[in-house]
Amino acid sequence: MVLKFRYFSILLLIAGLLFSSCNTGVKPKEHLAEIYTAALDSIMEQDEALSHEMAFIAIDMSEFDDVDEESKQEILSYFNEKYQVDVMDATFEQLKEKGFYDPGTLSLDGVLLTIEKVEFKFNNTVFFEGTKYRSGLGAVGVEGTVHYKNNEWKTKEVKQTWMS
Repeated sequence: MVLKFRYFSILLLIAGLLFSSCNTGVKPKEHLAEIYTAALDSIMEQDEALSHEMAFIAIDMSEFDDVDEESKQEILSYFNEKYQVDVMDATFEQLKEKGFYDPGTLSLDGVLLTIEKVEFKFNNTVFFEGTKYRSGLGAVGVEGTVHYKNNEWKTKEVKQTWMS
């Protein structure tokens, strides 16, 4: 009986150590601005021809349910500083209403970035799917992961899944 208890205690200790080593104490939902910025920036880097002479970057944050206004402003500021163009939170429909869509060329004067899917995985990894849109014939779909390493959120793996 004592021997079984000792083995069970050792097993619990090992299991606890294994699980605690996987947990860095970082809660991804407390770092949404950093995660979304990394994901959106990796989408922005795809198909650079879509960014040629862009007048603006629109980021559709309508599905960013858990992101507060301050974090949204952080994301917009990052893109404004990095790309030196006007940056706004807008959906495709809002861009059309504001006159940023040219019905003659069927295109935007800038790019629209969207993230359609986000999944928080174990080990501080976040999977995402998104798009970069300039026109019906100029858009790409992207999927990738953002991972927490060395005290920052970085894209780990990004690939285009479709292009038009």
